[in-house]
Amino acid sequence: AWYVPCLASLETLQELCRKENLRCKSIGITNRSLKSYEVEYLCDYKVEEGTEYYLVKWKGWPESSNTWEPQKNLNCPLLLQNFLSDKKEYLSRVREGKPLKVRNHIKALKPAVADYIVKKAKQRIALQRWKEELNRKKNHKAMILVENTVDLEGPPLDFYYINEYKPAPGINVINGITTGCECTDCPAEKCCPKEAGFILAYNKRKKLKIQPGLPIYECNSFCRCGPDCPNRIVQKGTPYSLCIFRTNNGRGWGVKTLQKIKTNSFVMEYVGEVITSEEAERRGQLYDNQGNTYLFDLDYDSDEFTVDAARYGNVSHFVNHSCDPNLQVFNVFIDNLDLRLPRIALFSTRTIKAGEELTFDYQMKGSIDLSSDSADGLSPSRKRIRTVCKCGAVCCRGYLN
Repeated sequence: AWYVPCLASLETLQELCRKENLRCKSIGITNRSLKSYEVEYLCDYKVEEGTEYYLVKWKGWPESSNTWEPQKNLNCPLLLQNFLSDKKEYLSRVREGKPLKVRNHIKALKPAVADYIVKKAKQRIALQRWKEELNRKKNHKAMILVENTVDLEGPPLDFYYINEYKPAPGINVINGITTGCECTDCPAEKCCPKEAGFILAYNKRKKLKIQPGLPIYECNSFCRCGPDCPNRIVQKGTPYSLCIFRTNNGRGWGVKTLQKIKTNSFVMEYVGEVITSEEAERRGQLYDNQGNTYLFDLDYDSDEFTVDAARYGNVSHFVNHSCDPNLQVFNVFIDNLDLRLPRIALFSTRTIKAGEELTFDYQMKGSIDLSSDSADGLSPSRKRIRTVCKCGAVCCRGYLN
């Protein structure tokens, strides 16, 4: 016998079980729960003979099982609050900024209002599931939140969260390093950076102390030092809780920090599929027509490989461009010393307040002057079609490329 993964959601499977009167303990449908009812969201509202009723979508039941219930039967204050908030939001948008007069004695909602409330409820559920999925897959302690108060856009349909590079066939992102430093005090001894001919990238407070364009060599899995070594920063993942949010100026999704970030702190790593430059050129032509920018050239030493974060990536996939960014790119080498395949780390260029959007310059210019040859190579693949920039910075160049 062989098995394939089921692509149906848990709720869909529960609906099928209830519809066919089947029991399945592994998905929570037992004799006891087969007829259980839990409010998933509220769909509509009406008043009949002085009694308020809400149309209820029951969790794990098909929409054909929705029922009208008097408010006194409902014990879901948060869902009631969401329902009223979504109704008010819709009416406010319809009136386009005009004073909103909410009538408290309406007999029924208009179909357009009810339709919006249902779409908003489904979006809220979808975003909550996406948030849970992202936090299951991440390999760091900090949380990832998701927020959309702008439109009805739900989770991206063709995006898969990964924590490290996903190499295309024939590309090896681990070069089989078998040695590491013998330090007992990495900052004071001849550690990995000194062996590579560079200085240690971090100070005693674990903050970046080198200039843009210089590489970072961190201790690797064969080094004698332990996990608390001050030369192990990027490999531990982002230490900050971040929020993927919907921007209100047409830039799609963005990322903001939920915690204060000090200057020269590691924020996140840019990951995706590692592909050849030839394949990047082919994909770039497709992305040009879509107005997307996800290709990042790994040309610290050569231009053989590119990172494509369009379908596979982490939170950095959603970080927007700015001509005056608060993040800066650095090349990092840990368990792979192949100069053609550096890891890409984003560090803060200044203090970033909690709630502030995170951005980096897709051309790696702007607020920081990168003058060295190696630094000039830290740019996403050049586009053939110019994309208008909406960053809003005073020094905005007008285009992303």
